[in-house]
Amino acid sequence: MVIKGVVIHGAQLGRKMGFPTANIDTRAIEGIENGVYLSEVDIQGKVYKAMSNIGFRPSVDGRTRLLETHIFDFEGDIYGETIAVNLIKKIRDEQRFASLEELQQQLRLDAEICSQS
Repeated sequence: MVIKGVVIHGAQLGRKMGFPTANIDTRAIEGIENGVYLSEVDIQGKVYKAMSNIGFRPSVDGRTRLLETHIFDFEGDIYGETIAVNLIKKIRDEQRFASLEELQQQLRLDAEICSQS
């Protein structure tokens, strides 16, 4: 499933945990299960490996359904740009963690799975 959208500003929490994300509002998108996915991102014709979460971010009391994508081996400012995120394979369901430290630990595990695939 490919989701195209404009990169919007988020709360910068992923950046603070070492996993900056490109965020796309997905409130109007249906038919995709919430969860963490192995993904690829097309930015101006160049494709990068990535890991993506689509959902409400229950660990940080999120209220808006977003697609958050951490792009491996990419640095740059893409706010306001349209990107295409290809959700290749779901690796786990979205879940609530008791602390940001637990979330960060899980993100490390997810990143290892996604970067090696």
